[in-house]
Amino acid sequence: MNITYFDPFSKGWGRMKEILFNPFDLTKWFMLGFTAFLAGLLDGPGGGSGGNSWNKHNNWTDFDEIADFPARAWDWLGEHALWFGLIIFGVLFAVAVVVVFNWLSSRGKFMFLDNVAHNRAEVTKPWNDFKVIGNSLFLWRLVFGFICLAVFLLLIALFFSMFLGIYAADFPMPVTAMNILGMVMIFFTFVIITGFISLFLNDFVVPIMYKYQLTATQAWGKFLVLFGNHFWYFILYGLFIFALYVLVVFIVVAFVLMTCCLGGVLLILPYIGSVLFLPISVTFRTFSLEFLEQFGPEFEIFPRGNDESLLAN
Repeated sequence: MNITYFDPFSKGWGRMKEILFNPFDLTKWFMLGFTAFLAGLLDGPGGGSGGNSWNKHNNWTDFDEIADFPARAWDWLGEHALWFGLIIFGVLFAVAVVVVFNWLSSRGKFMFLDNVAHNRAEVTKPWNDFKVIGNSLFLWRLVFGFICLAVFLLLIALFFSMFLGIYAADFPMPVTAMNILGMVMIFFTFVIITGFISLFLNDFVVPIMYKYQLTATQAWGKFLVLFGNHFWYFILYGLFIFALYVLVVFIVVAFVLMTCCLGGVLLILPYIGSVLFLPISVTFRTFSLEFLEQFGPEFEIFPRGNDESLLAN
């Protein structure tokens, strides 16, 4: 088995050109861009005293206020019931919006994938066809999202508690720096793990769900067997995708500068931005499918028979 990265990317690029430019159809762009829009709804002291310790009185001047902030904030909310109610309402409303967007984007991911795989631009039919697996993906992402939020809040509370301990103990600067570095590394590890899970879900688990009409949990089970047998290929895939994202950022920045920020205004418009980003989103989608197909015919998503014409383009 010969697993490569540039070859599937080249094939994905050829498929993107076939889908979007052979021929160029503005209506197709707007229809396909709508499914891409749905799919991406939720897709970013000073020096120490004596030279070897933190000085509470000089370097932590404002830390007493920071340490007391939770208690003072709670007291303030208790004294301002109206504001407390508005904040609770705002939080619940934000959660409801996220849940709805999650539901829409879960269905949208299959709609966009189906259109890209079959080189078409439909909305109503794929919306109805992928109701079951779309809802399964929605529930999995919802649970995963709440777990990530709980872990994030737990880390924030843990870090705040550790800062209080560092402040109270008046540790030497090297010890304090090591503690802070450890906290940063823990948070960085959390971000990397959640990032890889989200990447694998979108790029591989969703296509497996699509091909076999599996639930999200069943598709994860099938993918994890593949992942266990080819661990480093998928880790390197993540790094390759990260490098591509960096390249895309440079291209977008250059585009914004060359258009005197007018291009940036268009790109941040939710639906219009999705249409303009279609060459990028379609390329990333086709690349992930081409990469997955390298692991055997059981992971083939694209209909067979037109590969030679696509590669010729």
